[in-house]
Amino acid sequence: MKTQLKKFLEDTELFVLDMDGTFFLEQDVIDGALDFINTVNRKGKKFMFFTNNSSKAPEDYMEKLEKAGCPVSRRQIMTSGDVSICYLKRNYPSASVYLAGTPQFEKSVREAGIRLTEQEPDIVLISFDMTLTYDKLMRCCSFIRQGSLFLATHPDINCPVKDGFIPDCGAICAAVSLSTGREPKYLGKPYRETVEMIADQMHTATAKIAFVGDRLYTDIAAGVEHGGMGFLVLTGEATAEDVKASKIKPTAVYQSLGEMADYMNGA
Repeated sequence: MKTQLKKFLEDTELFVLDMDGTFFLEQDVIDGALDFINTVNRKGKKFMFFTNNSSKAPEDYMEKLEKAGCPVSRRQIMTSGDVSICYLKRNYPSASVYLAGTPQFEKSVREAGIRLTEQEPDIVLISFDMTLTYDKLMRCCSFIRQGSLFLATHPDINCPVKDGFIPDCGAICAAVSLSTGREPKYLGKPYRETVEMIADQMHTATAKIAFVGDRLYTDIAAGVEHGGMGFLVLTGEATAEDVKASKIKPTAVYQSLGEMADYMNGA
């Protein structure tokens, strides 16, 4: 078993790392995470961060990573917000959008040239809006009932924090769906648009990409359902018992990024 766990890591060219629950718990770096980054660099492999958390801009994450001792280039950080912006520009370049999002994400959307509106939008886009108000929720529901296309940056139900979990984008969308009877098209992990965008940006064959994270239905599914690999770490949402009950089976399960580093270093 240990030999197989080591071989999976040797076969990987690009590690796509989740952040919340995998590398960080809130502001704290999880033990062993920096050892993993150093090992990947030493082995001549590639890594990048992909987070479904669309509440912040990529530049915010770059600053957070640098403060944590892990500086990255803009090319090495991607969010579900990036995927959503790309999807809108490619498929609905002239559409008007009502956004339920934080000021940071709204700024990114505006800078990308997407036309935001408060009235009769073509599209409603819901993200991990930590500034959500009842008025925003009401507007989303009303516009969707009136025929606006319903999109969401990612399906995560909860975001892990030190003391447990807080409601994420999927929980907000569940309330809207219950009210309107409409389900969104989700972007971010685990969907095809995300996997293709990463493979193109990092010039890596999907079969050589491992998605590393703490959620079975996003991180792991992104890899195993699209021809790549999915490595589960038990430092966030999913537990070993969850793996047994889940239809989505990870390629491998590790205790943490630190344990992955140990395997890569021959432990």
